Amino acid sequence: MPDSQPRRPDDNAPDSADAAAPADTPALVLGGARLADGRAVDVRLSGGRIEAVGTAGSLTARGPRVDLRGYLLLPAPAEPHAHSDTALTADSVDPGSPGPASRRTEDIQRRATEAALLQLGHGATALRTHVRVGDVQGLAPLEAVLRARRALHGLADVVPVAVPRLLTGVAGADSLAMLRDAMSMGTPVVGGCPDLDPDPTGYTEAVLEIAAEHGRPVDLHTDGDDPARLARLAAMAAGLRPGVALGPCGGLAHLPLNAATRAADQLAAAGITVFCLPQGGCAGAERRTAAPVRLLRSAGVRVAAGSGALRDTANPVGRGDPLEAAYLLASQTGLCAEQAYALVSTTARAALGLPDVRVEAGFPAELLAVRGERLSAVLSLAYSRIVIHRGRIVARTSAVREYRDSGSDATAGPGGLPRQGRSDSGAGPTD
Repeated sequence: MPDSQPRRPDDNAPDSADAAAPADTPALVLGGARLADGRAVDVRLSGGRIEAVGTAGSLTARGPRVDLRGYLLLPAPAEPHAHSDTALTADSVDPGSPGPASRRTEDIQRRATEAALLQLGHGATALRTHVRVGDVQGLAPLEAVLRARRALHGLADVVPVAVPRLLTGVAGADSLAMLRDAMSMGTPVVGGCPDLDPDPTGYTEAVLEIAAEHGRPVDLHTDGDDPARLARLAAMAAGLRPGVALGPCGGLAHLPLNAATRAADQLAAAGITVFCLPQGGCAGAERRTAAPVRLLRSAGVRVAAGSGALRDTANPVGRGDPLEAAYLLASQTGLCAEQAYALVSTTARAALGLPDVRVEAGFPAELLAVRGERLSAVLSLAYSRIVIHRGRIVARTSAVREYRDSGSDATAGPGGLPRQGRSDSGAGPTD
């Protein structure tokens, strides 16, 4: 019998899963998956939600059934800090490249779409991306990412953040007007980079004013290396709804301990979220270090982790993989595997205003299945992944590892490397 029956976790949660799931989509049963608590279960999905969870073998399929024996089933990650408009441009600065990456709207859209699909393949079914507006390019990069967002509807949720370079003085007047235009275009989040403006306080005031006018969340790109500036920002942002986030804040790690602790306390009191980047810096960030996660969490700051640059000039080898971010958090900051994964999944989703996801009946079917039995093993070596968005499988990555047989080559495949069979199905193992 099923362990749990349908229930809706929060009728007031901002959730588009029900509306987006096609009415004729057949129920999908995920069979024999392992949960983080060790249980082996069947999970039935319907209408973009988890309809039922039962012990392995207990649920019948009214539609397709997917065998997830050997996989760990987890809430899907969400990417809180990407840069889709500059993604995949690193090769354009190589000595042998034909020239700078094209800034035509259609080319930015193509790269942004490809970048989002790469991150979806890693497991991120929702993605918040900072997009530069103003300067000579105006709103073209934002329009490109908004087009990519529409093209990806049903595969992944892409949420652009409009980020002007300047907002104060004569030089910032045009960008201020463009930021207002960006809100009129339906941009969901007001962003900015106060570190680049001659008047960071005036810049932040302008962003917060526009956000309050339009009822939008704020996501500011800052290094966080100036305690006085952070204190002013926290004082201005305190109580703003729907909320303020900062990232990547790598400069906090370089402050004296007492100054960093005081800044963390001020951010916590203001209810500000910090998006750290364990893989290193991103556009506009001078430092490659990550924010001091344990110090911030100890102060009560909500911390989520993102990927930042995806193969652009800021990080030519950026992978955009949330599991890598969790691995780095676990290996470098001392967080346990469960805490590290939460920072890229459930905590990241909450920080982005998305509904909670648990592998329980009634919750949104935003899931990631990764080959492995335990979360620590998954963070160590996770190649094979199945990504589920709104109750449908939207991406699958399968990896097969082969070794040469030291004895007979009778079962060898191409190149003399025999596939190592699994005892349960005879198929080759995937990692």
